[in-house]
Amino acid sequence: MISVDVELKLGAFHLDVAFENDAGITALFGRSGAGKSMTINLISGLVRPDRGHIALDGRTLVDTERSIFVPAYRRRVGLVFQDAQLFPHLSVRQNLMFGRWFAPTLERSIDFSSAVETLGIGHLLKRKPAHLSGGEKQRVALGRALLASPRMLLMDEPLASLDTERKIEILPLIERLRDEYRIPIVYVSHSIEEVARLASRVVVLEGGHVVATGAVEDVLGPGLRDAGMSRFARSSVITGRLSGVDGAYGLTEISHPAGTIWLTGRAGPVGREARVVIKATDITLSKTRAEGLSVQTMLAGKVASIETDGGPVAAVTIALDGQGKLFALATRKAIDELGLDRGDRVFALVKTVALDERAVAATEP
Repeated sequence: MISVDVELKLGAFHLDVAFENDAGITALFGRSGAGKSMTINLISGLVRPDRGHIALDGRTLVDTERSIFVPAYRRRVGLVFQDAQLFPHLSVRQNLMFGRWFAPTLERSIDFSSAVETLGIGHLLKRKPAHLSGGEKQRVALGRALLASPRMLLMDEPLASLDTERKIEILPLIERLRDEYRIPIVYVSHSIEEVARLASRVVVLEGGHVVATGAVEDVLGPGLRDAGMSRFARSSVITGRLSGVDGAYGLTEISHPAGTIWLTGRAGPVGREARVVIKATDITLSKTRAEGLSVQTMLAGKVASIETDGGPVAAVTIALDGQGKLFALATRKAIDELGLDRGDRVFALVKTVALDERAVAATEP
């Protein structure tokens, strides 16, 4: 359980952040300059807050009213940054053992061989960082933080400097850390795909303040309206169940009470739940069940709200049949011509090729 309620003023910038989470990954999400990294620095002990408290599993790390401030080196918190920050003069093994050195002998709960195997870095142990790829460096950085047997991991945009293929390589490893070691993780990112795949709870920051917090499906999409996100970045997260694979066409079927979602390729084991990210700009709306189209994914629901700001674009929130909300963008002209209003039955059409199957993975059982 992590509990954070802190304030800090730096010049004209005022950070005021409060959140709690009792399991899994807490994602701090928002634009650059929103206060995500500063929050990480406060949790790690690199910066003191002006006011507030921070507690981890019942242990108070900061309480300004009682003058409690546990220094960074005593917090047992592992840090992973955007830049792996490995020691260039040390081998991979030596970098890993440096993390091990910070764990008291009696509290070394994570085995060296187990961590190396989980991260797939056994063949790299004799190399120096200069001879590693970006993805390999991040694997080693994760291992170094893990071998300190931390009570919590803080990850500050750990995949931001990697290309898409390397991100897809590292994401399953972070999932394994989450699922196998059960270490609480606070994960900073401005990538909806990363947050949707990894997090159990999302805290959206804008201008140093929390503008939305809650489960991934509830926050991303409509919850981002106050986060200053471009309409091209607005997305929704829908949870369904991996129900089958169409081998003849190479498609994966995800069942949802509102309809079937189709993905290209195979995503995760059949029978498990999975989250799908659907961009607001990739949705076409219809008041009738469309036929004779190439679109395979069609989700049914009711219009929960239609918001406009006087411009050409309208934001439509759809309460899907069964569960979940879908956020769609359309022109005001299209909305008027459809005669769409709050409470109307509507169908959301999504092209299968618009969904990135590489960012989809089975959620925790």
